[in-house]
Amino acid sequence: MRVVMKEGDGDHVSGPLEQPGKENAMKKRIPLSFTVNGEEVDLYISPSRTLLEVLREELELTGTKEGCGEGVCGSCTVLCDGVLVRSCLTLAMEVEGLEITTVEGLGEQGKPDPIQQSFIDQGAVQCGFCTPGMLMSVKGLLKRNPAPDEEEIRRGISGNICRCTGYAKIVEAVVAVTTGSSQNNTEG
Repeated sequence: MRVVMKEGDGDHVSGPLEQPGKENAMKKRIPLSFTVNGEEVDLYISPSRTLLEVLREELELTGTKEGCGEGVCGSCTVLCDGVLVRSCLTLAMEVEGLEITTVEGLGEQGKPDPIQQSFIDQGAVQCGFCTPGMLMSVKGLLKRNPAPDEEEIRRGISGNICRCTGYAKIVEAVVAVTTGSSQNNTEG
């Protein structure tokens, strides 16, 4: 599937009203091409749009959440060419030509990623708001280190705030997936 939005489609302009006789920079749109969850995307965006805004509003990938809008809570975490980034702080134009993986790209319908399954099996999901960012942080951690100890796990998720679980169940879920004691393993 290739998503193409023509210039002027999905016009999301906010800010001060245009002053007569002056060009409004907010209305300028630039082309952007990247891959998200294995699908090529071509669209036109305002240069001030964040990756989070483009993912949620233009592409309707609403799994990535906006919590603080300041890069502190981790709810907006995605993988950009395999590296964890805060999508609320990343200008969308910075991902030109790159591969973005969101929580929607982790598993398939009826076949969750082993990390997702372990979160379910271990009861690591409470309200679910932090879960997408937490899952992406764990995915990034396990790409770097497929067998982290508990301290490395805690350090790996330290950029994600969860107000429900106290992190114990989340750490247990990561341990379970890395030791094979969850129903699935860490493929991918």
